Amino acid sequence: MDAPPPVPGARLLFSLDPAVVHLNHGAFGAVPVPVQRAQQRLRDEMDANPVRFFTRGLGERLAHGRRHLASFLGADPDHTTLVTNTTTAVAVVLASLDLAAGDEIVTTDHGYGAVDLAVARACTRTGAKHVVAPVPLLATDDEIVAAVTATVRADRTRLVIVDLVTSPTARVFPAARIVAQLRTRGVPVFVDGAHAPGSLPLDVSALDADFFVGNLHKWAYAPRGTALFTVAAAWVPRIRPLVVSWADAEGFPARHESLGTRDYTGWLAAPAGLFVLRSLGVSRVREHNDALAGYGQRVLAQALHADPNEVPDPGAALPMRVVPLPLRPADPQAAQDFRNHIADRSGIEVSVPFWRGQALLRICAQVYNTAQDYQRLAQALPGLLRGAG
Repeated sequence: MDAPPPVPGARLLFSLDPAVVHLNHGAFGAVPVPVQRAQQRLRDEMDANPVRFFTRGLGERLAHGRRHLASFLGADPDHTTLVTNTTTAVAVVLASLDLAAGDEIVTTDHGYGAVDLAVARACTRTGAKHVVAPVPLLATDDEIVAAVTATVRADRTRLVIVDLVTSPTARVFPAARIVAQLRTRGVPVFVDGAHAPGSLPLDVSALDADFFVGNLHKWAYAPRGTALFTVAAAWVPRIRPLVVSWADAEGFPARHESLGTRDYTGWLAAPAGLFVLRSLGVSRVREHNDALAGYGQRVLAQALHADPNEVPDPGAALPMRVVPLPLRPADPQAAQDFRNHIADRSGIEVSVPFWRGQALLRICAQVYNTAQDYQRLAQALPGLLRGAG
């Protein structure tokens, strides 16, 4: 049950408030200081001569950065584009499907809330139907595959969106198996890999999904607002950006990356994040974070007297874990209120997802965390629960 030894000097790489215990890295990430400085140098360049920055070689610089980032994910850089985040890519695909009444979009009940909202809006606009495949919290890989594929109807399902790493429940789903099974039925699959880059070994090309997106600002140390969106060759001509730009005639991916006066410095600085990760050692960081997250989960489960059989295993090495809380919030806002209660009373940042009417406690582990962070939360949690009623 011992925690892994700290990574020497890792805490100094981050400018996080030392008075706060940061256990929710998976929400917005934390940008290392060297990456912040790289981005600031780019901002200085941009502000020194905006016309030159935006009109002289910006597209080539973006393409160079994209190729570097795509190679880390094992993705084809020519079929990959930089986007702001996962939900941007979801919105692009939904808008490109030409949905109509009778069509169905399938997700699971472990999906990200904003993705569900995007699907709901698309269905309201087009008359399509949102079908949710229920997957138990402790489901095996075989059960996950069966739950998703059983919900699909080849004559109606226009898209299946499945998470590689689930945000509210911290599970690694067998996305490759789902893609392979549904490909034989002619059903396209969008793999939401928001939490995957940096946290899991990735080979996006081998995954062979119709669409894949992954955020680099969570576990790959990139500035916020940096994600890679990969599209299968057959779909490239059909994928349209949400905003038409001057690069529209250039096709994919340039038409998606040219967004007028957007601040591109985060995208350009993203390779510096991979440099930091590689300097620490990619495998070393993953192993440390997985072991520390597992330690935190065990400490918190003990503090809550949780039944070990009801505490989910992520299914693979992962820097996130969840522990069920003895709370039944009335709605997602009540769960958020309890999260704020924890932060305000204890100075500890966590996530409290609302899932199937129950509150879960989601913790993350990053190289700046130590065993004492989870011990502090474990000591405070019983009192916080009593205070919340």
